[in-house]
Amino acid sequence: MDFGIQGRVALVSGAGGGLGRAMAIALAAEGAQVAVCGRTLAALQETVSLIEEQGGTAQAWVLDLTAPESFDDVLMQIRRTYGPVGILVNNSGGPPPTKAAGVAPELWQSQFATLVSPLILLTDKVLPDMHNAGWGRIITSTSSGVVAPIANLGISNTLRMALVGWSKTLASEVAADGITVNVMVPGRISTRRLGQLDAARAGREGVTVEDVAAKSAAGIPAKRYGKPEEYGAVAAFLASQQASYVTGSVIRVDGGMIPSV
Repeated sequence: MDFGIQGRVALVSGAGGGLGRAMAIALAAEGAQVAVCGRTLAALQETVSLIEEQGGTAQAWVLDLTAPESFDDVLMQIRRTYGPVGILVNNSGGPPPTKAAGVAPELWQSQFATLVSPLILLTDKVLPDMHNAGWGRIITSTSSGVVAPIANLGISNTLRMALVGWSKTLASEVAADGITVNVMVPGRISTRRLGQLDAARAGREGVTVEDVAAKSAAGIPAKRYGKPEEYGAVAAFLASQQASYVTGSVIRVDGGMIPSV
């Protein structure tokens, strides 16, 4: 199936690894010109190399979500190289594990400034190009904690829920201009981040990481962790022309893990 995004410009944040890298690779495979963005140039260049090995088009730009004053300059460079951004994938790293109670106010504030406000600002800066084109795709990758809160991830559960409310509200505001806005929710996808969470749980429970992974996989109807490329494929579909009537949605990519409707 031709997704109809050949030549479209896609900006993927947090694309130096994990889910961000998977989404960048999937978009490039469909013919998008991908601005691979994140904090670590070496990791971004690895993503670019993987894309180019598969015949795709990509270039790396250092984009630090904690330095929003740099956004205008980076976006100007992307527009000069590829043109206006038509596909925006909002993706950020995860906060440290914490309970909901007893977290220092400074940590709440610093994590909001990393997880929430820069993604909203970045979106605001590319929306005029999408309005002008009468076409756009905004995809925000969050966490399964926005559907079913995860123990010991109090900050993530709370702040990423803010992104869901924002995304749903924005979807209603821009739908008539051909712009879709959706949230993606990963289940247990095999990434470094998941490995870190499994290791933290193993430490709390006094068991091995392998024991944690086996127990977790047993509780997933699919009986396995997801592959990053499976997550990337869903992002590519949401960016497609065929997904033009899918907006304001929260899409689960979880192997059936989340028990609620």
